[in-house]
Amino acid sequence: MIQLETLSASGLAPRHKIECWNDIAWASFSSARATAANGTDFSKRLTRAVNSPLRIAEVYSDPQIVRHTRAQAAATKLHIHFLHLQLDGESLNRQDRREARLACGDITICDNSRPYEIVFEKPNRMLVFGIPDELMRRYLQYPQSVTAMPIRGSTGMGALLSEFLSLVWRRCLEDKGFEVNAGVTDAVLGLVANAYRQELGSSIDHNSLGAAHRVRIVNYIEENLGDPTLTPTQIAKTFRITTRYLHHLFSDEEETIARYILRRRLEDCARALTAPSQRKRTITSIAFDHGFSSATHFGRVFRSRYSLTPREYRQQYSFDN
Repeated sequence: MIQLETLSASGLAPRHKIECWNDIAWASFSSARATAANGTDFSKRLTRAVNSPLRIAEVYSDPQIVRHTRAQAAATKLHIHFLHLQLDGESLNRQDRREARLACGDITICDNSRPYEIVFEKPNRMLVFGIPDELMRRYLQYPQSVTAMPIRGSTGMGALLSEFLSLVWRRCLEDKGFEVNAGVTDAVLGLVANAYRQELGSSIDHNSLGAAHRVRIVNYIEENLGDPTLTPTQIAKTFRITTRYLHHLFSDEEETIARYILRRRLEDCARALTAPSQRKRTITSIAFDHGFSSATHFGRVFRSRYSLTPREYRQQYSFDN
């Protein structure tokens, strides 16, 4: 049975509202921090389902900018994909060098394991579904490929998805006996997967074979990040393609294959370094578990990315701190 909770920073002095709201958002979603877009006072209100297998919340706010930084992403304890449905107003969602400008009814996804930014230029209302990574991957094998990719709520599968998400939330608000059970969750994620498959299919018709190769290769990389022998040469051999063709497949991306592997290993190491369950493990053992074969090399590349040594990072971003 769904229980609802409404939180706001109303009644506080303007200088305390943003701090209070960020505490509310931190507990409800992730470690993203908001600032008033115009640098002045603003109003915010959040209504959330507190006992749902999916994190569901309706958020109203005046103009604001929400930023989830690289350090905050690395320190995130739970890997969650946030499905955003714009109910009123507009938003600009940025992640992985992509942008999705949402109008009423439109949808996009952001991933709390990597930095993102959301800009609300006017008063707005947004419905947010938080989906654990493990659950999301049962429906979308590579959800990172669709972050900040807009789904229009006016046509096709996007319209069905938009309507169904709104219906689920209305039932949460109006029916005290309603439950977001396994069947509802399956219906939501099935529609999400089909909407994005339709969007991907329409955007890559000119190179569908190459796109399919990229998805399979990235899935393989994600599953084998802990293997120190994972290199572009080894990947090409596994997929029976040339290394040159492998690099060609990803030539339009912002990162090379090697840089992608390194970044993902470092992100996983950063999360492990601050995880309570890993606090008794040495930095070297964590590095070796995530595909690094040299503690010296790991320390150098980690500091290059996070501007802190692994030990300093662990001390600064540990759960206890």
